[in-house]
Amino acid sequence: MTNGKNSLAKKIPNIVKEIRNNPPPQINFAYQKNISYSQMSIFRSCAYRWKLQYKDKIKKFNSSIHTVFGTAIHESMQCYLDVAYKNSFAYADREIHMEDYFKGKFLSEYQSQYKSNNSEHFSSAEEMREFYEDGVSILDWFKKKRNKYFSKKGIYLVGCEIPIVIAPNKMYNNVLYMGYLDIVTYNERTDTFKIIDIKTSTKGWNSYAKKDENKHFQLILYKKFFSEQYGIPLDKIEIEFFIVKRKVLDWNDEKIMSPHQAYRVQQFSPPSGKIKINRAKNAVNDFITECFSSSGNIKEKDYPKSPSKWNCTFCPYGEDKELCGAGAHFE
Repeated sequence: MTNGKNSLAKKIPNIVKEIRNNPPPQINFAYQKNISYSQMSIFRSCAYRWKLQYKDKIKKFNSSIHTVFGTAIHESMQCYLDVAYKNSFAYADREIHMEDYFKGKFLSEYQSQYKSNNSEHFSSAEEMREFYEDGVSILDWFKKKRNKYFSKKGIYLVGCEIPIVIAPNKMYNNVLYMGYLDIVTYNERTDTFKIIDIKTSTKGWNSYAKKDENKHFQLILYKKFFSEQYGIPLDKIEIEFFIVKRKVLDWNDEKIMSPHQAYRVQQFSPPSGKIKINRAKNAVNDFITECFSSSGNIKEKDYPKSPSKWNCTFCPYGEDKELCGAGAHFE
């Protein structure tokens, strides 16, 4: 007679087990180079910044309460879903003390970034308290409303932080795209997968953010490479940005035009048909061919600056006159 755990394991669809049991081979950094969405995004905004960071290896770490918060929210939600799908949502609600879990992740991530920032504080006690309380409110709301977004009726959690390692251009086999998919689920009834990327935002994405093609490319490329890595048809893969908001309007606020303005979660699925996939594929191929030789080495060439108020404001090198200094023009 099988126990409950073994019985449950037999019910997991074979395709889910195959993905879980067959992670991609690790990159051999002795002769292979890894690229990522963030690398491509930096290159597309300013090739010179990419060159400083990845070719010259001049590391400048921008510590931020926003990245601390985002990491803690990601890990808290992923932990909750992992436990819920392995057991039940009732079990996860009972066993996981989300406020304590989030607090531990929030403080440990701050401490880690504090050390990387030469042991200099980059946030005040008041700001940390505000972000902590926002996180608790988000997670409390998410637990109460989770059935709007996640179900176990024919749905299986393939995993959190599913790795993708693949060569986007077969002529550059030593240049490998590496990424981690926040959440991947499988719907047995429709035989479809969903790749979900968690984003944290102050008030959600406006129409401008939703139209930003560079943002779209992250999930579009995840869809393409997940398909190639596991042999899953593109039309069997859905993608979604799962945007959690720190600030929302109160239900009774007279400014509310729609109930969604009071929701802590905003869902957005960018278009990902053939045209969009080709545009994303061309973007990553342009990046590879511009920056790497066929052997995988970074090219010796001029990497132009692209100064702008937006680029320089968020660039760690923008105000360093020895390295760049372009940001001084926008002060």
